Amino acid sequence: MHGLGLLRSEAGKTLKLAGPIILGELAQMALSLIDTAMVGSVSYKQLAAAALVMSVVNIPFVLGIGMTMSVSQLVAMAHGQNDAQKVSHYLYNGVILCTATAIMISLGLECGKNILFNLKQDPQVAEMAVPFLRIISISIIPMILFMSLKQFTDGLEYTRTAMTLSLIALPLNAFLNWLLIFGNWGLPRLELVGAAWGTLITRTLICIALALTILKHKTFKRYIVAGRRHWRFSWHTMKELLRIGVPSSLQAGMEVGVFAVSAILVGTIGAEEQAAHQIAMNCAAFTFMVSMGLAQGGSIRVSNAYGRNDWKHIRIIGKSSMLTALCYGCLCFVVFISLNDYLPKLFNDNIKVVGLASYLLIFAAIFQISDATQAVSVGLLRGAKDIKVPTFLVGLAYWGVGLPVGYYLAFHLEMKAPGIWTGLIIGLSLVSVLLSVRFLKLRSA
Repeated sequence: MHGLGLLRSEAGKTLKLAGPIILGELAQMALSLIDTAMVGSVSYKQLAAAALVMSVVNIPFVLGIGMTMSVSQLVAMAHGQNDAQKVSHYLYNGVILCTATAIMISLGLECGKNILFNLKQDPQVAEMAVPFLRIISISIIPMILFMSLKQFTDGLEYTRTAMTLSLIALPLNAFLNWLLIFGNWGLPRLELVGAAWGTLITRTLICIALALTILKHKTFKRYIVAGRRHWRFSWHTMKELLRIGVPSSLQAGMEVGVFAVSAILVGTIGAEEQAAHQIAMNCAAFTFMVSMGLAQGGSIRVSNAYGRNDWKHIRIIGKSSMLTALCYGCLCFVVFISLNDYLPKLFNDNIKVVGLASYLLIFAAIFQISDATQAVSVGLLRGAKDIKVPTFLVGLAYWGVGLPVGYYLAFHLEMKAPGIWTGLIIGLSLVSVLLSVRFLKLRSA
């Protein structure tokens, strides 16, 4: 009972830290859901165009987000050592690195926009997607900057700051969409492009707000004052950031890349199938944000303990976080099974799209457990600075097993979209087992 009570206590501490992170992640995901629902109400082809763009954008975007994770890990470790100057130094160099990363991603997407016409998609869908992509690619710059600043505040365990701004962004984005998508208050009706402008404006405003909060609020004064004397570019620090950021980016990129490629493969079947796939994937991605928040909370706590070289505490934090993820995954399974006929109707009214999305949600329900546990295991291993081998295992499970199996089932056995989803289930389950076992075998005191 003592052991169970300890696990429950540690789970509570992680949830307290992760709670605001989870709300912030859900708010960011809700921005995408708002765009999807409002664009979907215009036409399913515009919904398919948005899905196509996000499939292309998500891989480089998540690579950028992965790079920002290095900031929270090193800040949390320095915070565990009670070194304010080092914390501030990681912030300065982290922002430089993330800014350069964001600009390169945005320019790369702009230069490669014509790829949309070479993915065997519906020609009309591809045509609609180009202007949407150009604006969304610009919005990646303020979003990655916001995420780098968020990782700084999260690493210090001040997780409510970014959460508050993310929640404020929800009504702001919805209002801008209402104005620009539908042409209200005398503004032009921009439809899909209007959603892109709403996203760009919202991301820019919350980035500016978080930067001003960090610079001006008394909570962060200790680090800003220290930083003004010690802010300097350091190749050594850059290497530290990159040692965590690059593998983290590859991990996240390989996972999101599998889902992005899956969406493109489904798009070759037809626009209705792609729209249905996007609806089911948005629902699954929404629940995954909770897993991501829990993973970040556990990762920050593990990194803090790692800075103190407290391996006994690392294992306790990890086990309690993994049990929490398992319970959450089971809950998501029940919710998806119970609401699979209802949820698609929130996004579109095309009978075929709704029917197929309802069926795909059953597959999404099945992988909720493995999706939650693998996300948390990745975060825990990252917090313990174990990144290279997990990156290899993620690549093997997703790209060596999940995607090839899904492709074979979809196109050779003619299962179509359900075949792709079956492959995803297999890949997620395999990576969940491999990473969970690896964490449980880490060095202990």
